[in-house]
Amino acid sequence: MKKILVSGPVLSQSGYGEQSRFALRALRTRPDLYDVYINPLSWGQTTWITEDSEERNWIDSCIKKFVAFKESGLNFDASLQITIPNEWQQLAPVNIGYTAGIETNRIAPVWIEKGNIMDRIIVVSNHSKNVYQDTSYGVKNERTGKIEGFGIKAPVDVVGYPVRKIEPVDLDLNLEYDFNFLVVAQWGPRKNLANTIKWFIEEFRNEEVGLVLKINVANNSIIDMNKSLKKLKENLEPFGDRKCKIYMLHGDMLTQEMASLYHHPKIKALINISHGEGYGLPIFEAAYSGLPVVTIGWSGQVDFLYAPSYDKKKKRNVVKPHFASVQYELKPIAKEAVWSGVLEEGSLWAYAHEGNYKIKIRDMYVEYGRYKKLARQLKEHVEINFSEEKVYEKFVSSVESCFGLSPVEEDVQVMVI
Repeated sequence: MKKILVSGPVLSQSGYGEQSRFALRALRTRPDLYDVYINPLSWGQTTWITEDSEERNWIDSCIKKFVAFKESGLNFDASLQITIPNEWQQLAPVNIGYTAGIETNRIAPVWIEKGNIMDRIIVVSNHSKNVYQDTSYGVKNERTGKIEGFGIKAPVDVVGYPVRKIEPVDLDLNLEYDFNFLVVAQWGPRKNLANTIKWFIEEFRNEEVGLVLKINVANNSIIDMNKSLKKLKENLEPFGDRKCKIYMLHGDMLTQEMASLYHHPKIKALINISHGEGYGLPIFEAAYSGLPVVTIGWSGQVDFLYAPSYDKKKKRNVVKPHFASVQYELKPIAKEAVWSGVLEEGSLWAYAHEGNYKIKIRDMYVEYGRYKKLARQLKEHVEINFSEEKVYEKFVSSVESCFGLSPVEEDVQVMVI
């Protein structure tokens, strides 16, 4: 049995927090292989989970075990480091970097440098893997004077998230209208919330349609709620009177309560026109809940939003988008989004077309039955191909490949052009 150190924000209410807990769930399926120790990292200003559950109690026990083992001076057999690659280190004989990956078309040079000290890199989407493998920089060889390519050498595996069977609860949102769109996002440059809201209001200003925003700026505190409300009011002020409704949800929500948003009878579709996603977990949750999706066909969500569908003309199944696909253009990231070592100046991400976004949300409203049918088909596809058993097994296989066993098997991938 291998002593494996899992270092990540395992208690954080964040994307990396959920990614950390997924990794732990996967490792827990093989107690015959792994003795798990947890080093819980903080993650910015995000709130920590407070649910009293069997999983939380197990995590706490692994944290205590880590502290005791560390004080003993003994060494781990392997480390699994779940954080942005800038922070990866050689902590054990075998080191695995696990990242949510990339929302742009290029990784930073430091990601290559840190990635190449890892025995293996695991990412959550084929978009992230492709960007890792396609990024290279010209570096001058001091001995020869030649410019040589500097790129990733460590093997990169893709393991997405699994479908989770979560029973929804009654959630009284007091929504006035019967047709409402949902947005789940943190307010920042990448999520494109200002345009999501502005263009929605311009399209449905005088109609009985609502937009439910589950948002925050950094965490779920009262201070953050006031900041979020202030930003929202600033965005709504120019529109004055309107018939369409905007609702803001803020604060801690149990897993069952979040699931209830995707199943609420008055919430009809999810909107996400962010500039890019490493994976797009809320989009994935909507997909396996059978909720129609409006988004762009680029970055991490491509892995699960396309599914086989019977083509009557070709008389065979072909892979098609099972969502309302908004047109987009790849352009340099905004200056305010540049984050040295993470989001590099000059890298590209997607900008949704305003006019086509409005067309697609209108089409979703008018042709809802058609999109609901696509969503049911997508739900079936995702449930089969992203089951917990399959995804956990794939993650464990990737980890085991670092110890000289068979590498993880790659699925046949469909490239969407």
